[in-house]
Amino acid sequence: MLKKVILCPNPYRDTELRVCKQAKAILDEARCPNVVCVPFRGSEEPEGYGLDIRPMQQEIRGADMLIAFGGDGTILHLSKTAAHRDVPVLGVNLGSLGFMAELEQKELGKLKNLCAGNYTVESRMMLDVCVKREGRVIYSSLGLNEALIARGNVSRVIRLHIFTENGKLVDVAGDGVVVASPTGSTAYSLSAGGPVVEPTARNFVVSPICAHSVHANAYVLSPERVITVQTEATGYKPVVLSVDGGRAFSLRHGDAVEITRSRYDTKLVRLENRSFCEVLQRKMLGGLLNHEE
Repeated sequence: MLKKVILCPNPYRDTELRVCKQAKAILDEARCPNVVCVPFRGSEEPEGYGLDIRPMQQEIRGADMLIAFGGDGTILHLSKTAAHRDVPVLGVNLGSLGFMAELEQKELGKLKNLCAGNYTVESRMMLDVCVKREGRVIYSSLGLNEALIARGNVSRVIRLHIFTENGKLVDVAGDGVVVASPTGSTAYSLSAGGPVVEPTARNFVVSPICAHSVHANAYVLSPERVITVQTEATGYKPVVLSVDGGRAFSLRHGDAVEITRSRYDTKLVRLENRSFCEVLQRKMLGGLLNHEE
């Protein structure tokens, strides 16, 4: 029996929190205890929408589940908070693709299954990302999808040296490199030519971006590897790091970005027994066909 569910609407996707209100009414009717917390607080004034908005850091204690209303970006934003507290996340897609979301807006009625315990939880590997400068850690982040090391706002080729603890993997000359988790394999990594990986797998995908070489392949590596991306010590072109599409961190020449498997996992709630292949066909390939039509 669920003791507390946190409803987390993205007010930039859920206008006036209308979908959140519908979900809350369904859970209230099923007598499933719930509270509302807004993950993004900007110019919106959610207090004016007739809901009692609670602070996330307070309510996450003792929560059994988060329900995210938005796109994949909303789930990515909440995944760090949820992972630190070992709280599973259920996504309701209000975006375009919503590859990680379990429900579409028209399927809100299925939330009643939560109260009956008719759901499963799927674990997804996460990434620990840090930047080392002269041997000292100056930046660290937790990610679900990927670490992107790429050129800044100057349209010039950058050179990166990629290692594991066993030695050099590859040198990349191009726009940069994506180091992705299996979940992130269908995001930026796929656009860079990387392979599609089953999201519950445990490995790294290293995908060069627009590399100036016919031999710049993507690599799939063991989760035990320690991946280091080194910027050129003598370079002068701007290079940035972004984790899960977040704010860019400027790298200096000679900085090392280290990526390892995190001890944290993101846990996603599943209400349907859909296979990964089915989801891939329906959301990725089906979306492309519909777009072409």
